[in-house]
Order: sequence, then C-alpha cells, then structure tokens
Amino acid sequence: MDKYKFTEYFKNEVIRKRPYLKKEWCIQVIENPIKVESQEHNRFRFWGSISELEGRILRVITLEDKQTIHNAFPDRRFKP
Repeated sequence: MDKYKFTEYFKNEVIRKRPYLKKEWCIQVIENPIKVESQEHNRFRFWGSISELEGRILRVITLEDKQTIHNAFPDRRFKP
C-alpha cells in the first residue's frame, strides 16, 4: 500500500462524503481493473468490481502517475 498515495481532496472530501469507501478497494481496482481510460487534465479512470459492495463497480480516478488516488465512487452507469 506504500506504493499508492492519496490527494488531500481524497482524504478530506471523498472519505467525508463516502465514509464506507476503503482505500484498499481503490488499490484493488487499480491493480485489477475491468477497464482503464485516460481523461482530461492528465488523469486516469479505473473501474473494478468490489465484492464487499455486492459486486458493484467502483470508479477510481488517479493523477497521471496512476499511483496517486484522487477520487472514487460507485459507478452505476458503467458499461464495459
């Protein structure tokens, strides 16, 4: 887990809004994604299934290094 970092936004806002999220789940998605896309502002989107969330899809946004986690949320609109 030392390989990954979290932005201040993630630590202060994302966890506050979604206290049920676990950092381990975000890392799991990055290491075992169903899908990966680049997005604007040199960020990347990763999607992965989380069994602890009843198999729901978690979207994780990282900075360009793909190791600094910026945002995460369940993605009900995900289409593989």
